[in-house]
Amino acid sequence: MSTLRRLGALCLLVNALAGPAQARTEAPTAPQGQPQMNLPRTEMHIGMYRIDAQVAHTYDTRQTGLMFRQSMPSQEGMLFVFSQPGVQCFWMRNTVLPLTAAFVADDGTIVNLEDMKPMTETSHCSARPVRFVLEMNQGWFAQRGIKAGTKILGEAFRP
Repeated sequence: MSTLRRLGALCLLVNALAGPAQARTEAPTAPQGQPQMNLPRTEMHIGMYRIDAQVAHTYDTRQTGLMFRQSMPSQEGMLFVFSQPGVQCFWMRNTVLPLTAAFVADDGTIVNLEDMKPMTETSHCSARPVRFVLEMNQGWFAQRGIKAGTKILGEAFRP
């Protein structure tokens, strides 16, 4: 089964387990100007470090991302999933948290890391085409010695 299908199946399973009133084929979007807090989640690992990531896999959820969030626990992040590899570029409009974006290859290898300043429209792009971007609180990767070339393990990166 392809990675994208597995991730889609994971999202459907998470939504189904939330109960019939919550079950959807697409992730719910937050009201305009509000943070997204109820996206499907996936667990990932980098060595001994666990990451609990919300999954933004639709156009709308990717566009909102972590905008409007006032805080985020240190082990949490957001995994952006695109259907095709491409040079992915991110900015920080309406995002008050300083973040680091990890641009990630299909096999889970971090291609490059970019620190992003809050409330700016400066583009931060992947060094080569990728389908995944993992945003974490700024400093999370650096404090753990995680650099480009490090592998992230998780359902999203299984062949």
